[in-house]
Amino acid sequence: MKMRAKSGFTLVEILIVVVILGILAAIVIPQFTEASTEAKTSSLCTDLQTMRSQIELYKIQHNDDLPGAGTASFADALTAQTNVAGAAGTDYGPYLQKIPTNQFNDLNTITVEAVDTGLGGGDAGWHFNTVTGGFHADTDLHVGL
Repeated sequence: MKMRAKSGFTLVEILIVVVILGILAAIVIPQFTEASTEAKTSSLCTDLQTMRSQIELYKIQHNDDLPGAGTASFADALTAQTNVAGAAGTDYGPYLQKIPTNQFNDLNTITVEAVDTGLGGGDAGWHFNTVTGGFHADTDLHVGL
């Protein structure tokens, strides 16, 4: 009678496989994190481009006035219908269905100001300058946003 060798993995073989999987995970996971940040930045750039183009369209249709110059607030001027004077009406708009959410701080609020406070702060999703018409994201990223 012959003794059969037991089939299966030894503890050392299993440990080697676990260590290899751990090394691969350590290499791959940071790349997913970087891809996530790149996706947020890309989405933010798209939202900025959309907002800026709709502000320009509003300006063209409202005698070179910026959104918020009439009786409608900035957000209402872009998301509701207005007349040529910038008050509630049915002549123009809406330019947007809703104000987009800033991907980096999850806020869709807009700080409307007459001076550029710069980037960062985190108190709003967006900043709109009523003098220059500048619109930018409230983020600490310095990528020309």
